Amino acid sequence: MTGPRAVVIEADGGSRGNPGPAAYGAVLRDAETGAVIAEDGSTLGIATNNVAEYSGLIAGLKMAADLAPGAAVEVRMDSKLVVEQMSGRWQVKHPGMKPLHAEASRLAPAGTAYTWVPRAQNAHADRLANEALDGTRDGVTVAWEQEPESVAEAVQDPDTQPRSMQEQARGWSGGTDRPTTVVLVRHGVTPHTKEKRFSGGLASANPGLSDEGRAQIRAVADWLSPIADRVDAIVASPVRRTRESAEIIAEVLGHAVEEEPGFAEMEFGAWDGMTFAEVGERYPDELTTWLGSLDHAPGGGESFRTVQERVRAGLGRLLEAHAGRTVVVVSHVTPIKTLVAEALDAPLEAVFRMELTPASVTVLAWFGDRPSMRMYNALPPGNDLFSTASTW
Repeated sequence: MTGPRAVVIEADGGSRGNPGPAAYGAVLRDAETGAVIAEDGSTLGIATNNVAEYSGLIAGLKMAADLAPGAAVEVRMDSKLVVEQMSGRWQVKHPGMKPLHAEASRLAPAGTAYTWVPRAQNAHADRLANEALDGTRDGVTVAWEQEPESVAEAVQDPDTQPRSMQEQARGWSGGTDRPTTVVLVRHGVTPHTKEKRFSGGLASANPGLSDEGRAQIRAVADWLSPIADRVDAIVASPVRRTRESAEIIAEVLGHAVEEEPGFAEMEFGAWDGMTFAEVGERYPDELTTWLGSLDHAPGGGESFRTVQERVRAGLGRLLEAHAGRTVVVVSHVTPIKTLVAEALDAPLEAVFRMELTPASVTVLAWFGDRPSMRMYNALPPGNDLFSTASTW
């Protein structure tokens, strides 16, 4: 897997007593997607808050060096002391802080940026530190080791997993060995896709698949065929292009198609069927506002926040109905990217930094309430039907 070009380190630390039992938390994220690459929550013994905070920074810098060598680094912490000292604006006067400052400076790549954030925006790292203090976690957890080479590898059979993974699954999923695995397929191209037109959900003009789109989905169905015996259900958004895509896949995998309206595409209201340029000409102010806001909706349409709520509700129904099973879900670009952000504990803003190709495959798994991503935006190997497809 190619490493990220830039990463964000979120770090925190705390002491119950100051000095007292202390621990730190550190999160390493891909700066472009917001995806969690790794996280560390570890105890320190007896220490002060400042020692714990510096230790969290050092842990984050070590993860960046190990897992994202060469990447640009931004550090975000709610410790004004650490941020100002590492930025060189404050002197390090306390003797006990000087070795920690020196170690962090040694590990930090040239050009590392330090940003102070409010405590509420550093909740993930704070949670890791508290989990370490509570004895519920210890050490580094890496979100990915390598990219799966096939869908069959991404959709793992629990019986073939190492015992340690099965034990983790039982701990995360209420006693069952089996995660709920969701194979997300974006529909194939339509005439709107090729012309880069806004194409929404159930209230839209609902164009069907083009010949190219049907060929793309048939290639995906063939690629999924080796896992046919592991698939328990096929679920589709009710929108025409996703329903048509799901029916092609269902014919190969041997299942009827169920519908889940929560996974329908965002409604674009008055913009539906228009190109980006046309919207820019007719609704320039509204388009500018929409591009910078998760809460603004086109006239008669939905905001990203509204779609997020709808997708979360659909996910809840899916996980309840198909717990411990493998489900193929045929959906659209916005709901799939929203589900990825949800699984990775990334901010919703991450959807703006993801690309999702038509007829691509993304695999997410839920061990109870603990999700993971196994594959993203993958395409059938050796198939040139996808080389010129728009990402809209």
